[in-house]
Amino acid sequence: MPDAVTFRDSTQICVPAHVLDGLCDALEARCTVTIVEDGSHRRIVGSPTEIKAASAFLTRHGVSIA
Repeated sequence: MPDAVTFRDSTQICVPAHVLDGLCDALEARCTVTIVEDGSHRRIVGSPTEIKAASAFLTRHGVSIA
């Protein structure tokens, strides 16, 4: 049985909060995701398909996803 970390990695992206400055509205308009502020980080939460799309969107806008 897969563990929770595997599912969490495929359903969220965690980035420093400043990285999404100016991109939140466009990201939410393009992908069905929820952006949650978590201290100095933001979590982008969605289905695995939407997270892949969000990752591609962020990459196109110069955001490195580690």
